[in-house]
Amino acid sequence: MNQLKTILLLGVLSALLVSIGGLLGGGALPLFLTLALVMNLGAFLWSDQLVLRMSRARLVTEQEAPALHAMVAGLAHDAGLPMPRLAVVPDATPNAFATGRSPARAVVAVTEGLLRLVDPRELRGVLAHELAHVRHRDTLIATVAAAFSTAIAYAANALQWAAMFGGLGGDRDGDGEADSSVGGGLLAALFGPVVAMMLQAGISRSREFEADRYAAELTGDPAALADALRKLQQHGEAMLRRGAPQPQPATAALSIVNPLSGGTLTGGLFRLFATHPPVEARVQRLLAMTQRLGRIA
Repeated sequence: MNQLKTILLLGVLSALLVSIGGLLGGGALPLFLTLALVMNLGAFLWSDQLVLRMSRARLVTEQEAPALHAMVAGLAHDAGLPMPRLAVVPDATPNAFATGRSPARAVVAVTEGLLRLVDPRELRGVLAHELAHVRHRDTLIATVAAAFSTAIAYAANALQWAAMFGGLGGDRDGDGEADSSVGGGLLAALFGPVVAMMLQAGISRSREFEADRYAAELTGDPAALADALRKLQQHGEAMLRRGAPQPQPATAALSIVNPLSGGTLTGGLFRLFATHPPVEARVQRLLAMTQRLGRIA
């Protein structure tokens, strides 16, 4: 169901881009599309290096972190995945993320705060969640969605200027039709990127639920991941309230829990732009899986 939802959302992004391009007209749209695609191609090819540098993550060897390597190696074997590279982020905020465009280039990173906060059982659940993202190539899906969103933003910006300076098509002999064309172009320019952001966030949220489900099945212990999510959310929010430095927004969106979105931002309109589902909703789903597994056992 989540795969179908993702395909649908990407289809809507494509239709939105084509619609804005139709309003823009002329030869400008191919230029903006080329710029967006080149930029996102670079992000696709070198996203792992960029993310690791932004987060100041350091790759660790098996000799440096034998227990961590052994835990990930066991989970990767059970998931049928190649052993990813492992990195540790010098950040007291407890979190984890995965990056890389394919399982062969995957990197799983954990913060120092996570290693101090959770017990081995909870850490196993967190690592299984990140391996789920690797297995499902969620970083690739996110890159495609970002490419569409960026192209829409470029096209919408050009459309806004064209509407302001009369560059849109329309009947210049009839003021009514010309005004309508300009008004429609401005509305598309203003709301097109907003809709694209909401759809991109919707794709990210659906992938988080799917990664939780897969991690629970891989470990056979949904409650472990639920306990870890509660700890990460509570501890991360407490650190932000104490004025701890905020993480990079880009890497925060990749993390298992987004520390930039406090509990007050999970309802109403803000939920439409959230890259992560509310932790409470994720915990409830995991606990429901625990009950089902208990009945089967």
